[in-house]
Amino acid sequence: MKMQLVAALILALTVIAFAQGDHVPAYKLHAPAAGELLPILPADLRTGENFRYPYQVHAYELAAKIPAVISQMPCYCYCERIGHSSLHTCFESDHGAHCGICMKEVYYAFQQTKLKKTPAQVREGIIRGEWKSVDLDAAVNLN
Repeated sequence: MKMQLVAALILALTVIAFAQGDHVPAYKLHAPAAGELLPILPADLRTGENFRYPYQVHAYELAAKIPAVISQMPCYCYCERIGHSSLHTCFESDHGAHCGICMKEVYYAFQQTKLKKTPAQVREGIIRGEWKSVDLDAAVNLN
């Protein structure tokens, strides 16, 4: 009986662990109305341990340039579990600075936006996992 209970618990935990990766995380379907978004974390607050690498600071600089775009992107760190509603939410606080997924996604979104991709096209690329190829050390030079 104990063995069956342990096996059932392991199975349940396995299902839960794999279930998080089978859906597209939260995002806004359309560009937000003026004043709808909270601001990206201000530059004077981008200090300390979470901002010791240039790519961390630069990710916020780029996020501030495309807030409407990143509000329409899902975030694959699954931060929706802590109340985030899109990739934009990650950059309203210091969360984005200590999350490689968030930073790679914002660099990817910025790069694709510069290539004249629509937010829907950028989102499809993120859903396909194209953001995973971003090299944070090299991306710091992206402007």
